[in-house]
Order: sequence, then structure tokens, then C-alpha cells
Amino acid sequence: MKYSKIAATLVASSLAFGASSASADILDVHMSIPKDLTFLADSAKLMDESLRNMSGGDVGLQLYGSGELVPAGEILENVSSGAIPAGWSFLGQWGGKVPVAQIGATPFGAGPEALAAWLHVGGGLEIVQRGFDDLNVKVLACHITAPEPGGWFNKEINSIEDFSGLKMRMAGVGARVLNEFGASAQYLPASEIYLALERGRIDATEFSLPIIDKDFGFNQIAKFQYYPGWHQPGSVDVLMINMDVWNGMSAGEQAMYEAACQVSLAWTLQYAPAAQTPQIEVFEEGGTIVKSFPDEVLAELRVATERVLNAEAEKDALYGEAYHSMKAFVASSGRWTGLQTIPAE
Repeated sequence: MKYSKIAATLVASSLAFGASSASADILDVHMSIPKDLTFLADSAKLMDESLRNMSGGDVGLQLYGSGELVPAGEILENVSSGAIPAGWSFLGQWGGKVPVAQIGATPFGAGPEALAAWLHVGGGLEIVQRGFDDLNVKVLACHITAPEPGGWFNKEINSIEDFSGLKMRMAGVGARVLNEFGASAQYLPASEIYLALERGRIDATEFSLPIIDKDFGFNQIAKFQYYPGWHQPGSVDVLMINMDVWNGMSAGEQAMYEAACQVSLAWTLQYAPAAQTPQIEVFEEGGTIVKSFPDEVLAELRVATERVLNAEAEKDALYGEAYHSMKAFVASSGRWTGLQTIPAE
């Protein structure tokens, strides 16, 4: 991980936050992923490094990987109750309990930069926080994942009908969109995906970026990798802190957490794009066939996505507020982006 220089620049900031506590204040953080997972866990490690640099070692994170002490699916309820002080996970993982959390990965939604901007400048995080207030949980958005591949498949997708009968691992709203076309898409924990593919329980899967997918060996058992990642053009991982723990921190400590969170988020935006192409080329050298979904398929998926998202917005007012807020923010910033786009040669 090449982020030590970024974190080191925060040492000078420690005086501004008054970091000189007499004893260490290390926060136990239980992750929904393995703590050594490429990129996804690296941002949490960077946040820990940043906190320790700012505080002279007095403030930091003690990271525990998925299942070490708390099952991944039980992190939120344990943070809420105070059984554990903090957790780190994909925001969309909690969409079943906190509907607004589904905004953490919106099909055909905001890309990485726009998602980060909406969360931290466009009021998005404040809306999300309201969904967690009743659970007594403070949410910090500290990681943005770049667009993921559209998935690993063992057959070609030439028309929307090819999704009919397809058994696929997919998380979030994207799964409900595919099910509109006769697929059987459902969430599976990362640890179960490879065996499910190998044994034919599923025919296809999406998980994460190429540099992360390689660690799971999906290219060994799936022939095709499809793009673009329509289901998740940008997604957010969060640090969740029990609100009593958060309120018990000094203003200086809270400021350090917020600053270190921003450093981690910035690093994810910087690191991810350039790292993917070399890994895609490695996949291709090993026999993977990289393809793009036909335009007609993407058009059908977009129409179905709009239908599913509008239905979700009608079911939950707070999710609806978040969805329409993000949509308006992307449309507004999108005009600026369009005006500044230089045509390709």
C-alpha cells in the first residue's frame, strides 16, 4: 500500500486538534470483510495510520476481520446495542434494516467522484445519518469503490432474455432488477461465492474490482467477464460508531476521525482507477474473455432500474428523499461535466 506519505502529512495537523492525551484511545472496529482484503480493507488501515499520526499514537483503530469476534451480518445490531463500539462495512449491506442504506450502491447512479461529492457536499450523508439515528449509530463515509465489473459469467449475454433462469450472486437493488427479467439473483457472503460457482449453485457472480476478484479466483471457474458495472457505478463503505461512544469523544477526537476518514476516502478515489487495467490484462492472458453488455441490454436494465428505484422511493420516504437528492445532484453536476468533456480522438 502506497499511502504512508498521505498519512504522514497529517502529523503536522495534530497540534491543531490538540492531540496530547495521556493514554491511548484505540477504537475496536469489527469489519464485514477479511482485514487483509486488497483495497477494501486498506482504507481502514490508512484511517488507523492517519489517526495515530495525528494523535502521536494515542488515537487509532484496532481492526478485526469478518467473523473474528462478530459475524459480518451482525455488526450493525451489535454497534447499535453497544456490544461493540464500532464496525466497518459496505453501507448497502444494511438496506434490509435501514432502507436508506440502499443508496450506498445505486444502479445507473452516481459514479465515484459524484457519489463522494453528494455525500460530503450535497447533503447526502446527513440524509443517510437520519436513517441510523434511531439505531444510536454514527456513520462516517470513508471509502468509495470505483465501478465494478458487471459480473463473471459462464455464458454470453447477448440479449435481455439471457438473464432468464440465470442464478447469480448479486447484492442490493441490482439483484431485484435482474429478477425482473426472470433471473434468480441473491446475496451470498464473499466466503461462499467460489464454492457456489464451482458446484453450480450459481451460474454467475459479481463481487468487486478486478484487483479484489483475483484474490477469490473467479477467473478460474467463469469464462466471461462483462462490463460495465451498471449495478454499482460507485459504492460507499462506512465506519459505524456507537453514538454514545461518539458523543463521549472530545471535539478534537471527533475532528481527527472526520479528517482521517476524508484521507481514506481521497485515497480510494486516487488508487482504484489505474490499478484495474493491469489486472484485467492478467485475466485475459489466463483465458478470460472480457466483453461489454450490448447497448440494448443496458437500455432494458436502465428502464427496469428506474421502475424498481421509484417503487423503493414510494415505500420509504427517507430513501426516496436520498434517491431524489442524489439524482438531482448528479444531473446538476453532470451538465458541468458534459460541457467540459473533450471529444475523444
